[in-house]
Amino acid sequence: MKYYGGCDVGSTYTKAVIVDDTGKIAASVIRRSKMNSAESSEKAMADCISQVPGINSTADLGYIVGTGYGRNRVPFADENVSEISCHAMGVHTVDPTVKAIIDIGGQDVKGIAVAPDGTVKNFAMNDKCAAGTGRFYEAMARSFEMTLEEFSTLSLKAKTAVPITAQCTVFAESEVIALVGEGKAPEEIAAGIQMAVARRCFVMAKKAGAVNSITLTGGCAKNEGLKKAIEKVLKIRVTALSVDPQLMGALGAAEFARRKGGAKA
Repeated sequence: MKYYGGCDVGSTYTKAVIVDDTGKIAASVIRRSKMNSAESSEKAMADCISQVPGINSTADLGYIVGTGYGRNRVPFADENVSEISCHAMGVHTVDPTVKAIIDIGGQDVKGIAVAPDGTVKNFAMNDKCAAGTGRFYEAMARSFEMTLEEFSTLSLKAKTAVPITAQCTVFAESEVIALVGEGKAPEEIAAGIQMAVARRCFVMAKKAGAVNSITLTGGCAKNEGLKKAIEKVLKIRVTALSVDPQLMGALGAAEFARRKGGAKA
């Protein structure tokens, strides 16, 4: 059995996936990124390798593809592929019926249209502002003195939403603190935050060609409140994946590695 690796070095989390020569996931890891991208990739892949019997180092993998924010800093990668391509391929390997993706990363938001073969048909990216990204949600959770997991479900308890007008992460955090001070219900403020982010996803969804459904990738895809808000604002269904959506970039990288490495064998 041969194995292939993918390493997605994000600004917030680093993900690693190892697949066998059939494309089945043999191991996966998600860990917080360090300031040094090379160190982040090495630790994540080492953790991943430790889960596969008979594999002792990256030298034992047939081919490795690096992707993500720090893809050029993955010292053991045979090749680098953009995270947009890797997210499209990762989702395609899990569910070939998916045609549109919104990837919400730590620093940007992307809308991706997926071609029938898993390549990128079209994409749009908002990397000019952190609003609606993972960093934004971390700031919001801090404002509520909650974990991200707790904040992601808070809005589900709301009967109405308090409008959030600020678009900037810093100003939005100040607005939220002010609203809490005014005595507004936390769950209604949270619902307003989720709706504001969902509206920012609207353009990305249209660019991705979403019609009836869309799939979310990245860590924010686990945010239940956001999924409900997107369904309400975009009036389309959010399709869940059978594999952790935060792994899609690394899985896509591993699939590219399998195809490239298998072709060389």
